[in-house]
Amino acid sequence: QVQLVESGGGLVQAGGSLRLSCVASGRTFSSYAMGWFRQAPGKERDFVAAITWSGGNTYYADSVKGRFTISRNNAKNTTYLRMNSLEPEDTAVYYCATHTGGSYYALSDYKYWGQGTQVTVSY
Repeated sequence: QVQLVESGGGLVQAGGSLRLSCVASGRTFSSYAMGWFRQAPGKERDFVAAITWSGGNTYYADSVKGRFTISRNNAKNTTYLRMNSLEPEDTAVYYCATHTGGSYYALSDYKYWGQGTQVTVSY
């Protein structure tokens, strides 16, 4: 069992930045690839970014490439999502999750999820 807690969300103006954190409980954190997803009101939960267990490979949705950066610190059991040049379309609840294998982009290939953190980008 892994428990995940996200933080760092908030209200920011368009063009601004935020850094989300996801802290995991349990000793096996470093063995998991991790992902970030987001869900806007009335929409499906969509893939944002993923990072392999070592941090050596990262994957991004086209909509965030060049603006968002995923990273991790296994010593701190923490995954980060740095978000720059935020746009109103980035407004959503952001979730982190542990990857269980298969596609990094598929919701169904993630097992443990956090409660989410709200990001709101104003015009």
